[in-house]
This record gives sequence, C-alpha cells and structure tokens, in this order.
Amino acid sequence: MSASVQHRRDKMNAVPQPVRENVGGTDPGPRNIPLDQQNPDMLTPPGTDSGTLPNLKFSFGIAHNRLDTGGWAREVTVRELPIATTIAGVNMRLNPGSIRELHWHKEAEWSYMLDGRARITAVDQDGRNFVDDVGVGDLWYFPAGIPHSIQGLGEGCEFLLAFDNGSFSENSTFLISDWLAHTPKQVLAKNFGVAESDFATLPARELYIFQSSVPGPLSSDKVAAPAGSVPQTFSHHMLAQEPVRCKGGTVRITDSRNFPVSKTIAAALVEIEPGAMRELHWHPNNDEWQYYIAGRGRMTVFASSGQARTFDYQAGDVGYVPFAMGHYIENTGDTTLRFLELFKSDHYADISLNQWMALTPPKLIQAHLHLDQKVMRALRKEKSPVV
Repeated sequence: MSASVQHRRDKMNAVPQPVRENVGGTDPGPRNIPLDQQNPDMLTPPGTDSGTLPNLKFSFGIAHNRLDTGGWAREVTVRELPIATTIAGVNMRLNPGSIRELHWHKEAEWSYMLDGRARITAVDQDGRNFVDDVGVGDLWYFPAGIPHSIQGLGEGCEFLLAFDNGSFSENSTFLISDWLAHTPKQVLAKNFGVAESDFATLPARELYIFQSSVPGPLSSDKVAAPAGSVPQTFSHHMLAQEPVRCKGGTVRITDSRNFPVSKTIAAALVEIEPGAMRELHWHPNNDEWQYYIAGRGRMTVFASSGQARTFDYQAGDVGYVPFAMGHYIENTGDTTLRFLELFKSDHYADISLNQWMALTPPKLIQAHLHLDQKVMRALRKEKSPVV
C-alpha cells in the first residue's frame, strides 16, 4: 500500500475535527462522528470554499424506504434535494419473481441495472410491443406515457431509476390495479364485454410491488402483436460499449446518438482510478445529476461570484451540479470510483478547462493568469479532454 493511500485511510478512520491550519477549533460534542467521517470537507472545508452555495448532496441511505411484499423502493426528489429540479431518482429492489406492476408516468423513465437481472415489457401508442431481459450495466428508457412493467428474475434485482422531472414521485404513478379498483364494475363489464361478476377478484387497492413466480424463458413471454415490435429498442447494453480510455480512468457515454429512443436523458458512466480525478470542466447543456455506485470521491463546485463549495460522496449518494457550474471529481479512496452522470438532454456535452486553455492563444492565457512556463508547456499537451 502506498504512503498516500495509507494516509487517506488513516484520515478517514480518525475522529475529524473542524480545524484547518490556524483557523477553527475542536468539537467536543455532542456530534455524529460517522457522519463527520463521511463528510470531512463539509466539517472542515478547504480554504478555497466560499459563499453560501446550496446543498448538493443527498444519500439514498437516509431516504424514506417503502417496503412491499415483493421488495422496496426509495426516492430522492426536490423534496429531499431542493436544488435538483431537472431529475428525480428512485432506487428499487425486486425479489426473485416479484413485479413492479404494470404502470405509466407523465415523465420519461431511464434506468441502470445495479445488481441481478430483470424482465421488462412495454407497449407503445401504435400497438407495438417490447419484451427483453436486462442485467448489470444495462439501461432501459420508456418515453413519457408508455405503459411498462419490471419483474425480477432468478436472483432478483436492484436498479436505479431516473425521471426527467425533479418533482416526480414514484408514489404517484398510474397503476393498472389502482385504476381498475377506482372504476365502477359495470363500466369495466361494458368496456371488456363481460359480466360484472367476472371482476369479483380484482385487487381492492394498488399492488405497486408484489410477489409472483419467476417467469420462464424470454421466448415464453413473447406476445405476437399485429403491429409488430417497437421500432426502437427500449434497452441498451451500456457496459458492452467500448469505453473511452483516459490517463486516469474510463468513460462510457450513452445518449440519443447510440440509444436513439432516449430523447430526454443523456448519461455517462465514469470510472476514476485511485489518486486520479475527473478534470475541471462544466456542462453547457443542462444540470448534472450524479449517482455514486462504488468508491469515495470529492467534488468542489464553482458557482461564480466568488462562491465554491466542496462535498464528499460514497456509494448510494446523489450529487448535483447546477447548469454551467465548474467542477471536478477526485477519487479520494483506494478503490475505483464509479458513478453516473445524468442530464435532462438528448445529448451529452462538456467543456474541459484544460482544452479551453490549450486551444486559446497562449499570450492571452498568460495575460490573464501569469502562469509558470511549466504549466504552459503542460497545457500544450492537453488539447483533448481527459478524465
């Protein structure tokens, strides 16, 4: 183990104090030491932090968890993270065979499979259907209003859902059982051309997530639709993409250019090696919603007007960067830092500070920043953005 890694590990295990050089003072308590250890840069912010930038972090670990017979679900919306107006996130677990019942939303649904496998189904407005099995690293996207379902396969599954509206709530979706429970049985009988008594066993309330049996092979759930299958697949194998390899890690970008149906959410899966960082940059198309999958990271967000704030992130945390604000993400642990960047957009876009400076006349840069010649020479090598 390197000395720097050991130093970081010792620092994480120590009892942190709000002291930086000759400012601050010890905190004798009462205090939540594990929380302070997870957020050392909030307890003792770097001297470069300034101003009153809003909170840009919320953990699924402290979100309300809704338990049901077939699994659980918890969400991070503007209620939990008020700054996150563009995207809301849901973390869901389905037990083997359990079903997130047939439903639809006013918002588009994007998802990343974190663990296990699931079967997804959908039908579009032209009567074309879709059935597929998805595993770890796979995505799906259902446009707003498209009815769909999710079912856990043999080992069950856990996944992240993202919706293109920060005010979305998973608890207010359109559910098939809820609709039929609130429709008079004589209306149902007229609609389906059967007797009212044929609906005697309908559920009295919504099912939401409920236990069922594990489905058979994918072929057994294929239903022939007169109009055929949907013209654009609703699933995508993100991990099968060849990553862009950089000196500090890798990135896989999925947006409407390689996943055409995904019109309102663009994504990047970023992996940063220990000691490396996602370089200083910003995004010119929309806010950034982040989900941390593994490892530990630190991010400082620059908000202009002399404002900057630093946050620490671990697996299960949500981060957020408002539109066009400059930031970086540094791996502060001793394992690979892996996280998703999501944007309410049909395409992924970023602007690298290194690249901007490298492609600007050197004398103009020098007039602004008075940089050492070593920095200027390093810039000339950085004409492509890096992780």
